[in-house]
Amino acid sequence: MPLHIRNATPDDAATIADFNIRLARESEGKELDVGVVGRGVRLALAKPEMCRYFLAEAEGRIIGQTMITYEWSDWRAGVFWWIQSVYVVPLARRQGAFRALFEHICQLARSSPEVCGLRLYVEEHNAAAIETYRRAGMVASGHLLYELDWSSEMIVSQPQTNC
Repeated sequence: MPLHIRNATPDDAATIADFNIRLARESEGKELDVGVVGRGVRLALAKPEMCRYFLAEAEGRIIGQTMITYEWSDWRAGVFWWIQSVYVVPLARRQGAFRALFEHICQLARSSPEVCGLRLYVEEHNAAAIETYRRAGMVASGHLLYELDWSSEMIVSQPQTNC
């Protein structure tokens, strides 16, 4: 199946939001708020300085996506591109969609002198995703991810952190 990789446009917002909701459900068992995700995707597509979405198409249908965000590294005087929101529809899995998206992003990153590497995070129990990333040549960084996430305070009235 020939694949085409392209930049997402605002017209793709509903599909991207749907894929993100499916991704959260499948990978973490989370149900996301449709309105919040839709608003988040529309804002992301309007602000390319924050992130970019890439889509994989086969036979004119969107079958996969990923997004990159940016992290400045003063240690390297360069930018890491973070790969996020990776999703491939179930019927298209193990047919090269992620590989095509990944290779596209690698090629763009390597042709950008300010980019010093690629990173991603993966839910620790998502064995299929971990194996996919290993096959793509990625290795565990040795870092643990910690966070303060107060985004739920927009929905829940009780503060979740002391910060």
